Amino acid sequence: MPADNSHHIVAAARRRAAQTRQRAIAALRHMDATGQRISFDAVAREASVARSWLYAQQDLRAEIERLRQRHPATFPAPPPQRQRASDPSLLRRLEAATARIRHLEADNQRLRDALARALGERRAAEILGQANRDTPKRNSPEPIRPC
Repeated sequence: MPADNSHHIVAAARRRAAQTRQRAIAALRHMDATGQRISFDAVAREASVARSWLYAQQDLRAEIERLRQRHPATFPAPPPQRQRASDPSLLRRLEAATARIRHLEADNQRLRDALARALGERRAAEILGQANRDTPKRNSPEPIRPC
């Protein structure tokens, strides 16, 4: 009967868990000291741990929530009023974009019609035996080549 060596596996799992916990704590301390925005996602990335693991650790979860309150998310300030586009300006840009789309759709439809016409003419010529080839026939003389 083989010896029971499971205690080695258990010890390795405990070491790995302790290392993971230390990485998460170190990441939290570093982020707090540098004033970085603290969130579960940011801490998980910084510590290379899973977000779900952070949520499952009650003490770490409480600390993240506490620090998140201390470092609230800052949103960029909106541009000054004189730099914002006016409603009439936005409306003109929308009208120009709509006109461009209509022009491109019409151009696209013209190209589709021309292609359909050309393919139809080619097919009709093949059926009627009047194939007008763009390339020379096999038994035609050798084309002239540059020297």
